[in-house]
Amino acid sequence: MKVISQFTARPAMDGDGVNISRVADFMNTRFDPFLMLDEIKSDDANDYIGGFPPHPHRGIETFTYIRKGGFEHKDQLGNVKAIKAGDVQWMSTGSGVVHSEMPLADAQDGLHGFQIWLNMPAKEKMRPAIYRDSTDEPLPEAYNDNGAQLRALAGSWQLTGAEPIEAPIQQLAGRGKIADLMLAPEGMAQLDLHEREYVGLYLYQGELHSQDIPEKAYQAGQYLIVDSQQLITLKAGENGAGALVFAGEPIREKIVHMGPFVMNSEQEIQQAIADYQAGRFGSIKA
Repeated sequence: MKVISQFTARPAMDGDGVNISRVADFMNTRFDPFLMLDEIKSDDANDYIGGFPPHPHRGIETFTYIRKGGFEHKDQLGNVKAIKAGDVQWMSTGSGVVHSEMPLADAQDGLHGFQIWLNMPAKEKMRPAIYRDSTDEPLPEAYNDNGAQLRALAGSWQLTGAEPIEAPIQQLAGRGKIADLMLAPEGMAQLDLHEREYVGLYLYQGELHSQDIPEKAYQAGQYLIVDSQQLITLKAGENGAGALVFAGEPIREKIVHMGPFVMNSEQEIQQAIADYQAGRFGSIKA
């Protein structure tokens, strides 16, 4: 695994006082087609109980993955879904979505989940919104003989030494795909992702050791951009590891970001604000 650059998640707050760890780049688009990753991980309900009351989006795709606990999702399209541990949800917001994400009342054991934002190409930013989730079918998993478990969250994946698997969600912007890689203590996995230009890893648990520099270890909370054209070899430390794996094709378009809107010009941002304020996004039905 050749690490090109690395970043560390920073504490942040969003929604109604929800404490998160965030990695984002809306300026240099070094994660293109991905824009942002938020991780919520706490056993203290005070860190997330306020949830994310109704708010809009335009011009992005949001992808949510829950490992523990859950949220109830509602949107102006009429979707009302409980997104629980092991579930994913994808919203290609296009011209506009209004949604809320509130912690499930029966989730007593804390919350651990992620929301990822992807940019949308300019030609698709104003198309109708699309909603998908995996609540009706389990996410496919693959295993090798070296203590690796790969869960396909979006797109098609193949863990070296295992059969290929396909997630139920396949159409992310920028040919994006996402997986959850779990490694047993000192477990190892290899991924060949040369068909995508961009590959990133977010380590949410344990540590990973570099094959190139044996004494080098990466810790939970670090985001790595790696060379997609080399075979990616991942080896866990003595306590195992868990990492989200991202792959995609850069969109390479100028973006202008303001809060929940990501467009291609300041004029389009101002139009998004005006449309939302005028009620053109619709509203969530009670």
